[in-house]
Order: sequence, then C-alpha cells, then structure tokens
Amino acid sequence: MTDSRLADESIAALRSDGVTPLRSVVSAAELESVAAAIERDLRSPGPFFHGYRTDDGGLFHGNLRLWEHDDACKAFCFSSGLPAIAQQCFASRKVNLLYDQLFVKEAGTDNPTRWHNDQPYWAIRGQQVLSIWVALDRTTLKTGALEFIRGSHLWNRWFQPEPFGETAAHGVYEINPEYEPIPDIDANRDDYDIVSWDLEPGDAFLFHGLTVHGAPGNSSSQQRRRGYAVRYTGDDVVYDTRPGTNVHLRNKLLADGQPLDSAQYPVVLRTNI
Repeated sequence: MTDSRLADESIAALRSDGVTPLRSVVSAAELESVAAAIERDLRSPGPFFHGYRTDDGGLFHGNLRLWEHDDACKAFCFSSGLPAIAQQCFASRKVNLLYDQLFVKEAGTDNPTRWHNDQPYWAIRGQQVLSIWVALDRTTLKTGALEFIRGSHLWNRWFQPEPFGETAAHGVYEINPEYEPIPDIDANRDDYDIVSWDLEPGDAFLFHGLTVHGAPGNSSSQQRRRGYAVRYTGDDVVYDTRPGTNVHLRNKLLADGQPLDSAQYPVVLRTNI
C-alpha cells in the first residue's frame, strides 16, 4: 500500500473542479495483482461483462462488480489506500464500496466513450460520491485518457443515461423525465473548460459522481489502455431507484431512502470523527 494521505490541494481541487489527478497512489504490487485479475476477466468474463469488437480489429472489454467473485479485486477495494482517500474527500464517518468497474481499450480501438455523468446511472442519492480511476498503463489522449469538464459537478444537471457505443448488454435505459439529453460537447468544445492529464501506471483520476467526462478512442497501434475504477460513497448517500438507473447496480433488498450498508454495498472503512 502507498501513502494514502491526500494533500489539501487535491481535496480543494476535487471540491472546486470535480476532478483531480493523483500520482503514485497504487503500489507496484497492487498493480500487479489488479493486472492479473484483469487478465483473468479477459479470459473468462464475469457476469456483468459488456464489450465489443470493432470491424478493424479493435476490442473494448468492460465489466462490473468484479470484487464479488475475484479475491484480488476484493482485497484492493477493501484494503488498499483507496477507502482512506475517499474518507478524506468526504470527511465522513464511514465509506461504502458502491462497486468496481473494468475498462480495457486495446490498441487500435478508435471508438470514443461518449460524454456523460455517472450518478444518473446509479440507484443512489447524495453528494458524497466518488470514483477513483486507476491507470494500469501509461495513459494519454492518444490512448484514450479521460477528459473532464471542470466544475460540471456543480451544474446540478443530470443527463439521461444511454448505452455506450456497441456495449448493449445493459439494454435500453428507462427515460427519466427529470433528466436532460447530454449536449453535443464535441461540437462545441470551446464552450467548456475541458481538462485531462497524462497518467503513469499507479496514477489515478479522482472525480465526483456528477462530473461530466468522456474519452477518445485508443488510436495507438501498440499501447493498450487498462483502467480500473472503484466507486465509493460517504455518510449522506442513501439508496434511490429512480427511472434510468442501471438494473445491474440495483439492490432488491434495500428500500429507497435506506443507508447503503449491505452485502452488495459493504462498509469498507469507519472512523470516529
């Protein structure tokens, strides 16, 4: 485990901008363990696999909730420095694991990830919602690094969930009349404060659940782009099955308004603050 103490500047950037890069937050041993788990899932995907092949030989592989069947992913989500990072961002008494998610864009997979914000997909409500997207490879815009709209988590705008590219495994999302369509950001990029950072293996993007983000395709002919995201929540988050949320991330045992504490959304850290 690496040092999980966050600089005040990182916490301030997350609160004002909705995103910040973190450097060397995952140790070499942890990276090796997660990389092996990724290869296991590529060979034998878990139950929530979503992916596609492109006509020109590209490959996108995604999956959800790996920690529930892979011990290495569980150890990482529970026992790495990530829960402590989330707790510092939230200043919360507890941290729940929402779920983990795998993203692999192999070299030559030119399909972009469309612009969206995450929280409309999730059956939760509250402000203390965080993703930590860990890079397994050197990641640049050429290989598909995430791009973010700075400050968009403060818009209080919820965009209608849609399937990603050709990953139709989750089906059509229910229309939520309180949501709006995502604007055509790529056609009007100068209207937005779009930021991105290159990452080295073990670096991460830290971002809020409402921060609008997307990613270009991987135009490299040789470099793959593996990302492993872990989603955490804090004290103010409760269960909420709104129309449009991903059915694979819901929990039939919880009622709307209840705390997340459950086998599916376990408490991974408690403090006495």
